[in-house]
Amino acid sequence: MNFIDLFSGAGGLSEGFINAGFKPLAHVEMDSSACKTIETRLVYHKLKSEKNLEAYYEYILGKVSRKEFLVKNSNEEIEKSVINMGIGGKNNQEIFNKIDTLRGQNEVDLIIGGPPCQAYSLVGRSRDKNRMENDPRNYLYKEYAKFLKYFNPRLFVFENVLGLITAKKGDYFKNMKAYFKRIGYQLDYDVLNSSDFGVLQKRKRIILIGWRKDEEFIYPTFEKIKNPYTTKVIFEDLQTLQPGDSNNITKYAKPTNEYLQKFQLRNGVDFVTQHITRNHNERDLEIYEVAIKKLLKDGERLKYPDLPERLKTHKNEYSFLDRFKVVNPDDHSHTMVAHISKDGHHYIFPDLKQIRSLSVREAARIQSFPDDFYFEGGRTAAFRQIGNAVPPLMAKAIATKIKIKLE
Repeated sequence: MNFIDLFSGAGGLSEGFINAGFKPLAHVEMDSSACKTIETRLVYHKLKSEKNLEAYYEYILGKVSRKEFLVKNSNEEIEKSVINMGIGGKNNQEIFNKIDTLRGQNEVDLIIGGPPCQAYSLVGRSRDKNRMENDPRNYLYKEYAKFLKYFNPRLFVFENVLGLITAKKGDYFKNMKAYFKRIGYQLDYDVLNSSDFGVLQKRKRIILIGWRKDEEFIYPTFEKIKNPYTTKVIFEDLQTLQPGDSNNITKYAKPTNEYLQKFQLRNGVDFVTQHITRNHNERDLEIYEVAIKKLLKDGERLKYPDLPERLKTHKNEYSFLDRFKVVNPDDHSHTMVAHISKDGHHYIFPDLKQIRSLSVREAARIQSFPDDFYFEGGRTAAFRQIGNAVPPLMAKAIATKIKIKLE
């Protein structure tokens, strides 16, 4: 069965569907770095099916250029299937045409994806004086619906943040559901937590599934996986880092562990890429040390008013008090968001011997991306893609259930 991925980002949702046996027809994404990441991953899946992953490893090890890698290993179908365009307006017809060329006479079985969530997020609304009510992203679901009307898939999967339910007192969500029903889809939704699917992160998301009225489909019941592991197991086999360490290729420091094996985050090779971290100024490092000590020794989170006066930079001691937050090694991580691309204050590494924020690879592991998943565009772009992604482990569980029901 095939699918189209809209607002696809780095392809976390798509990765889960591919691993569950679905075939991607097209990915539509406006971020050029994310499109390159998707293309690289599609070539990975091609090479894996050909039992030729050595060609992929040569590329991520830096032995061949990206251009040489694509010339030798990509093809026209992959290249054309990654559509680097914004969804909406005049672009839609061009995107429709491109996808029609790719699918030929094949019907589209699924459309998956979730429009950008900033307009619905609680944080976004709290920072905007108009509560994001004038943000055009509130209505991107109507653009999504245009793809449903044009391609008429059997089913669609719409992922978004919890704030969608309460935005504008629930009006957006109510109108969205009514709109999807008007164009011919029955639907249901649930709030799923990624930590119930093997992901070491507390990340709650709305998963809305719609199906054509001629389909005998019922919203799946998702079994929760017993997940006793904590973020400690994500970090223990990686090399120690200091702020600013930027060696793109490193060896593992220790053998694999039960969690990494069970959920296939380590892939059998003896190296890891993108275990790199940003630099920090002296003031931030001092704050990080205070925050780490408070969590590891006192079991408490640092609140901004607790800082010594000399380390404070503003007088607002009433909002965003947890701006500096350490990833708890004895629990599942708090939610990973795209703000990690701007600074690391909300994702401090839990070790007094490594006072820094998370590396790209550590953040990717928290989101359940396997170690052979390579993010294009540099460190900042990688962090943004990771923060915006749907965890692949969660995506695979959703895709597997849908596949069983559709078959």
